Amino acid sequence: MDTNLVKSDSRHLCEELPSVGPLAFGLWRYTNTDLNHATKLLETAIDLGMNLVDNADVYGFDWGGSGFGACEELLGQVFSKRPELRDRIVLATKGGIQPPTPYNSSSEYLRKACEDSLRRMNVEKIDLYQVHRPDMYSHPAEVAFVLDGLVEEGKVTALGVSNHSPSQITALQEHLRNPLVVVQPEFSATHLDPLRDGILDLCAEKDLVPLAWSPLAGGKLATGEGVPAELIEVLDNLAMRESVDRATIAIAFVLAHPTSPVAILGTQRVERLQALSEATRVSLTRSDVYEIVQASEGVPLP
Repeated sequence: MDTNLVKSDSRHLCEELPSVGPLAFGLWRYTNTDLNHATKLLETAIDLGMNLVDNADVYGFDWGGSGFGACEELLGQVFSKRPELRDRIVLATKGGIQPPTPYNSSSEYLRKACEDSLRRMNVEKIDLYQVHRPDMYSHPAEVAFVLDGLVEEGKVTALGVSNHSPSQITALQEHLRNPLVVVQPEFSATHLDPLRDGILDLCAEKDLVPLAWSPLAGGKLATGEGVPAELIEVLDNLAMRESVDRATIAIAFVLAHPTSPVAILGTQRVERLQALSEATRVSLTRSDVYEIVQASEGVPLP
C-alpha cells in the first residue's frame, strides 16, 4: 500500500517552546522598507500556521537590504508597531557570519552577535538561536561555552546550527550542556545532499528537527529556470493531479521525509504564502517522492 508521506502535523522542538507548523516564514528577503507591507506579511504567515519565523543578523547585507542587521531591525519595527505578534511566534535568528572575515564563532563575537540581535529585534529573548555557519577556527568547546551561557542567562531558549556537517554537529554537542534541537540544511528537489550526506540520518538518530532552507532552490523550482526538464515534467504532473502549482509540490516533497522537516518559505508576497500553504494538504506517496529523486538526479536508482 502506497500511503501519503506528507506530514501536516506540528513539529516539537523542545519542552520549553510551543510546537511549530511544518512551514516557516524566512526573512532573508525581508528587505522591503514598507512597514505596513512587512507587518502584513508576518501576520499572514502566522495566520497560515507559519509560527516559526527564521531571521539572521546578516540578512539585509544582500538581496537589496540596507546592510548588516537590516532584516532584524525591520522585524523589530514590526514588533514595536504590533507587539502582540511577538507572542504568537517562535522567534529564530542566527549569528556567526562576520563580513568580510567571513566566519567568527569566538566567545566574544558570538555573544556580541546575539546581544546585538536582541537589541535590533526589540525583544528580551530569542526562542531559537543558531550558529549560522561553522567557524573552522573556533574550537567547539569555545562555541559551546558561549551558547550555554546565553541559555543560562535567559537570553536564548533553545539552540541549533545551520549549514554544519554531521561531524561538526556531533563535536559541538559533545561540549554543550544544553541540547541542540534543530539543524538547518539546504534541502530541495534539486539539492538532495541531506538525503545522503548524513544530515537527515543524524536528525533521525538524535531527534533533531531539520529546518530546510531554500526548499524552492531560490525560486528555480517555481520558474523552472535551470531545472532538468524531466524534473519539471514530474512536478507538473503531480501538480495537475493535486490541483496545486509546481512550487507547492516541491515544498510537499521536502515535508515528506520521515524526519518531518520544516520548510522555510522566503517569498515576500502574501498570495504566494497563501498558495504554498497548500503543501500541507498535498498527498505524495513513496512512488511520487522516488520519481522526483530520480528525475532530479537524471539516473535510475539501483
